[in-house]
Amino acid sequence: MTETIMLMGTSSHVGKSILATALCRIFHQEGRRVVPFKAQNMALNSYVTKEGGEMGRAQVAQAEAAGLSPFVDMNPVLLKPTGNSCSQVIVDGKSIGNMSAREYHKGKSVQLFGHVTAALARLQQQFDTIVIEGAGSPAEINLKDDDIVNMRVAKYLQAPVLLIADIDRGGSLAALVGTLALLDEEERALVKGLIINKFRGDVTLMAPAVDFLEQKTGKPVLGIVPYLEHLGIDDEDSVSLEDKEREAEKQKKELRLAVIETPKISNFTDFDALSDEPDAEVVYVRDAEELRSLAPDVILLPGSKNTTEDLLYVRESGIERAVRQLVGQGTPLVGICGGYQMLGEEIADPHHTESAHDAVQGLGYLPMKTVFAEEKRTVQVTADCPGMEFYDGVLMGKQLRGYEIHMGRTEFTAEVRHPFHLTRQGEQAINAWDGALSEDGRIFGTYLHGIFDHDGFRRQFLNILRRRKGLRPLPVQRNRRLEKERAYDRLAETVRRSLDMEKLAAIMEGRA
Repeated sequence: MTETIMLMGTSSHVGKSILATALCRIFHQEGRRVVPFKAQNMALNSYVTKEGGEMGRAQVAQAEAAGLSPFVDMNPVLLKPTGNSCSQVIVDGKSIGNMSAREYHKGKSVQLFGHVTAALARLQQQFDTIVIEGAGSPAEINLKDDDIVNMRVAKYLQAPVLLIADIDRGGSLAALVGTLALLDEEERALVKGLIINKFRGDVTLMAPAVDFLEQKTGKPVLGIVPYLEHLGIDDEDSVSLEDKEREAEKQKKELRLAVIETPKISNFTDFDALSDEPDAEVVYVRDAEELRSLAPDVILLPGSKNTTEDLLYVRESGIERAVRQLVGQGTPLVGICGGYQMLGEEIADPHHTESAHDAVQGLGYLPMKTVFAEEKRTVQVTADCPGMEFYDGVLMGKQLRGYEIHMGRTEFTAEVRHPFHLTRQGEQAINAWDGALSEDGRIFGTYLHGIFDHDGFRRQFLNILRRRKGLRPLPVQRNRRLEKERAYDRLAETVRRSLDMEKLAAIMEGRA
């Protein structure tokens, strides 16, 4: 029989994803066949599986911690906000269209629960342990009747629930007591333990709080998990950008990389590997004056879930003028996915896939036009960079693995150099080219997510920026894949020390 444990929170961003990742690693280290699961995810950071399905990045990190390749049964429903209380709805890895919040919550969500239970049934056949993550809070009264990710899943599986509060935000005791009070009797009975997360300081000072919680709620406190910095694990959504900005403020490094933070920024995990380098400070920039004052060594245009609206934001906020000023002074510019599309002459949306605009003028740096199609391209790819003459240097790389995830189809209006040669699409060999490079070699764009995850390519990119500043190039110092594995191990060890693992085992076995 498959054992289950479910993690819910008193609110969003209390650490459910990270603690679920930790439990996946702990159980994997114990030799269990463990798999993560989240019925419905809402996030702009997504991932493409080997099969070409789209899923949330949180379950990707959890899968890696569990020693698995990600697949969409781990996250059967994904919502990607597009703006104006509307989201693209992805079911079993494929988009079924855009829906308003009302349309989804007042009819569609419950209909999709069959996809949730079907995914769970398949997981139960393959694995002996399922670590389940909830979303937001299970006590959102206005959403509860149509909620398919919290208590509906717990009731369906009769899964024991751990309720998590973030003490770093304050009010954690009230949040735990209040959440339990808002649950009905059957739901409260499923909550088998409490966890206080993100604690800073002397944990012995929490003894009176633990006694109070256990007496008030009748639920055991399984442990107090410390605040963990520099985890090196991919983030789920843009809420974590606040943490990245605080980290950037603490670090002053030799290179400054500016990421334009648009309202619908997506897949900003593309730049995490850069920010972990010892000489690279990645700063997320929201306005024109901030960009000018930063005087970055490179400007990065990220992916977007609503490319036309984000392009208009760049234009109307004055960021476009600041970008043009800096590029005119010699600052290089790089666009990925939606950012790549912005670098062209025009973005057309005849089917109004993302917005009400028929077409929006691009930044005009690359000779190309993009037309949004109704069908999304989601595929893993392998590419070579045979020799991109970028910014007084040459970028090269073999077997660069990444993925594409976009609605647009790009055509070129003039001859252009393509920096990336695609050699594989999924498991199939192909011969195609991706991206574009400006005539002066200072601007390039690509549809490939994940190119900076490759250690050698990333270091070449940064060394070109270093040479331009008169700094000595640095050797490759990091192995990102190995660093991630060590990060999962460190996380697991910290959580194992912080929680009463015997009590957790008793809860999962039904002995508590």
